[in-house]
Amino acid sequence: MKHKATPLVPGSEAEQAGSWRWLGLLALFGLLIFLPVILPVSAQEVEPPVDVDWFMVGMGLFGGLALFLYGMEEMSNGLKAASGDSLKNLLGKLTTNRFSGALTGAFVTAILNSSSVTTVLVVGFITAGVMTLSQSIGVIMGANVGSTFTAQIVAFNVTQYALLPVAIGFAMSFTAKNDRIRYYGMMIMGLGLVFFGMGIMSDAMAPLRSYQPFLALMQRMENPLLGILAGAVFTGLVQSSAATTGIAIVMASEGLMSLPAGIALALGANIGTCVTALLASIGKPTEARRAAMAHVLFNVFGVLLWVGFIGYLADFVVWLSPSYPDLEGTVRAAREVPRQIANAHTTFNIFNTLLFIGFTEQLARLVQWLVPEKELKPGVIIEPEYLDVSAISAPSVALENIRHEIARMGNIVVSMYHDVRPAVVEHDQLLLSDIRKRYDQVDILNVAILAYMQKVRKEELTDSQSLEFQHLLSVVENLSSIADVIRTDIIQVAEKLVKVNVIPSTVTVEIFRGLFAAVERALESAILAIRDKDQSAAQDVLAMKPEIDVLVDKLLVRKAHRMGEEEMEYLETVRAEMATIEVFRHIYTLTKRIARVELPSAVANKD
Repeated sequence: MKHKATPLVPGSEAEQAGSWRWLGLLALFGLLIFLPVILPVSAQEVEPPVDVDWFMVGMGLFGGLALFLYGMEEMSNGLKAASGDSLKNLLGKLTTNRFSGALTGAFVTAILNSSSVTTVLVVGFITAGVMTLSQSIGVIMGANVGSTFTAQIVAFNVTQYALLPVAIGFAMSFTAKNDRIRYYGMMIMGLGLVFFGMGIMSDAMAPLRSYQPFLALMQRMENPLLGILAGAVFTGLVQSSAATTGIAIVMASEGLMSLPAGIALALGANIGTCVTALLASIGKPTEARRAAMAHVLFNVFGVLLWVGFIGYLADFVVWLSPSYPDLEGTVRAAREVPRQIANAHTTFNIFNTLLFIGFTEQLARLVQWLVPEKELKPGVIIEPEYLDVSAISAPSVALENIRHEIARMGNIVVSMYHDVRPAVVEHDQLLLSDIRKRYDQVDILNVAILAYMQKVRKEELTDSQSLEFQHLLSVVENLSSIADVIRTDIIQVAEKLVKVNVIPSTVTVEIFRGLFAAVERALESAILAIRDKDQSAAQDVLAMKPEIDVLVDKLLVRKAHRMGEEEMEYLETVRAEMATIEVFRHIYTLTKRIARVELPSAVANKD
């Protein structure tokens, strides 16, 4: 197939956001470092100047945060690779109702360390029809609870032991021959880097404990609106609510942040984390944009609900968390407040989930009203429905997306095949033109799928995922070949057959119809096998070989018998009919190749 069409793959807005995110991060760090220098303070706040090396503070903060975020990424990647499809399958099976969905979403997010990945999985299930939008909202609510697990880990002050898991994880990753052990090594090393980055940030902030302008700034963070705004902006820039909460905990461990200020930052982080979902949903399928909108509405409503009750929440977590009455002043606050902030973050999200879980249907209807079905742009022939770029970071979901887009492409090929016989027999030029237009649609989807697969292949795939990737690539190429055969060979041969003066017998026509229908059934079963991973449907394709062979043999016997009885003009009919038989055989051969990818090798290799 000649790929002349422009691939209409969803844009990589998330990738484009990376550059401005890091520029914004640098600007924010500069603001945090130099704002206390230029911030006007009242007369009673003025103290003898403290000598602070701002370069070292900034380097420690930025470098520590970089290690923190990289460690989070390594933890998530290691767990995703080690678990393979198991977490995805668990999420798909245990979301039969809103409550089990919330619990499953919390568990999967706590394991993966990323609510964004859970949201990507959810979008894949909605797209595949496995999960309704209201069920997905329950999972998204649970994902918010699961995302607080990282803050709970961070609140344990184990930074002095951070290099131990780094060393252990490194040894496992670079010495183990077993892939699963290497992936667990990545996860352990990532955990160590999270704590190591925290330690670096904590050490960098130590000089600020006696810098009055900075302390005054932290006191202003106790203003709920200011604290929420700061938390939302920072989280939106780094695209990690765990990083914001982690920094709040680090500051609290140095005695730089009070509990109300830490709670305000955590509330802001819940709003800021929606930026990631919104960026990922730009230009994406309707299901992805609706999931992102549900995430935004839930988080914003939840924060607005708590703005006036931060003091009550602070009193509750003080009662809930361990206390150290034998300590005093900053030392006591440094021991107690980090755990209190983590508990407040978890309590806030659990309470919101319990409060809103009964309104998932209403929230789903609101989201559907706010995000209507996406209409095709004027002048666009066709565009992919399932190729969500944000899913590439979760290869198991990306491969499912590819599978569904291939099935969509396959259905177009089946429709081309179904209409080609009446179009040719009835000389319907409009229908023939429409078949050629559908070929262009197949061409566009083919290019888009291959471009998407190229991006997926750059991710770290497990052995089973690599094998599935190869199978899907084979299916794409074979479907493209079938579309080529329909557009060129079958139309040309059938048109020649119609132009021949000799009219075929009724028996011959019925045999041809039977052969045409048998190949069509095989093609439909092959598409079903790919879409649903249906081995029975794939087996049906191979089992049709005797039926197709019998029909071909009947035609060949009739041709051989009649060639001695008919006039020389009949040879033209024979040539056309023989060419038609070869076209059917070719399509069936390509169809068998498609079906075989879903069968075990012992069955697939049988002829």
